[in-house]
Amino acid sequence: MTEGTTSARPAEAEAATDETVTVETSTGEDSLVSRLEQEGDIAADYLEGLLDIADLDGDIDMDVEGDRALVSIVGDGNDRTLQRLVGQDGEVLEALQELTRLAVHRETGERSRLMLDIAGFRARKRSELAELGSKAAEQAKSTGEQVKLRPMTPFERKVVHDAVAAAGLRSESEGEEPQRCVVVLPV
Repeated sequence: MTEGTTSARPAEAEAATDETVTVETSTGEDSLVSRLEQEGDIAADYLEGLLDIADLDGDIDMDVEGDRALVSIVGDGNDRTLQRLVGQDGEVLEALQELTRLAVHRETGERSRLMLDIAGFRARKRSELAELGSKAAEQAKSTGEQVKLRPMTPFERKVVHDAVAAAGLRSESEGEEPQRCVVVLPV
């Protein structure tokens, strides 16, 4: 109905306006958290199956941080058995993360950016890399020259970029995978 016109059935029109329809909508943030929690649940089920197949003990913790689901496999204090799932310098962990992302993709139909940690490996690595980024930033500040770091995985580069930004400097990635590295730029 447009403004200035009257309805042929005013009683029906009034009755229709008296009814209130409540539609609950979630904010974008709520739906993102729900989707990430779903990713975490799917990943946990997949990883539980892998742990059973490998006959390894471990508990699965899930969290949401920013725009990622975080899934961790933690041991009972003796993480030595879980170290096999980390591999040398996290290579097995990276492969398991990709397999887990594929399992989530299979269930949801959407690409997942979930992060997998096993026995605290990524947490320790994150701390080491943040320190490396801070030291490189200090070196770039004091010498006035750019500092080029060793080749790193995307996860490692992201942590270093964040540490450099926190120190007030800029950094860039250069090179091609697998030799892509971070370059810290002076002021």
